[in-house]
Amino acid sequence: MRRVPKTTVVLYREEDGSCPFLDWYGELPVKAQAKCLLRLERLRELGHELRRPEADYLRDGIYELRVRFQHVQFRVLYFFHGTMAAVVSHGIAKEGAVPAKEIERAVVRKKRFEADPARYSHSEEVSG
Repeated sequence: MRRVPKTTVVLYREEDGSCPFLDWYGELPVKAQAKCLLRLERLRELGHELRRPEADYLRDGIYELRVRFQHVQFRVLYFFHGTMAAVVSHGIAKEGAVPAKEIERAVVRKKRFEADPARYSHSEEVSG
């Protein structure tokens, strides 16, 4: 069995220093937070190898982590930077498909991040 190197999970940071994922995450019920953390850990462990039902490819280089809690579908949108880093754009609660505007938001963040990774990287880890 080959050993997959761990993926670094980076949180996207806006120019004003805010972190969209943490702002969203902080509003979730504790048990939903725990499930999101579990998915982020799986992303860290498996990176590009993570598949449905835990993760899925949306479009334009944007992926989603899939979390369900009490009939609510939570999605954490992310993209890869190089082969060893996954960058978390933001999270949403959704009904039906992920709205196009949310994917577009992640695409814009991906372009910004690729242009200046240090400027758009949040430094603290997510914790429960």
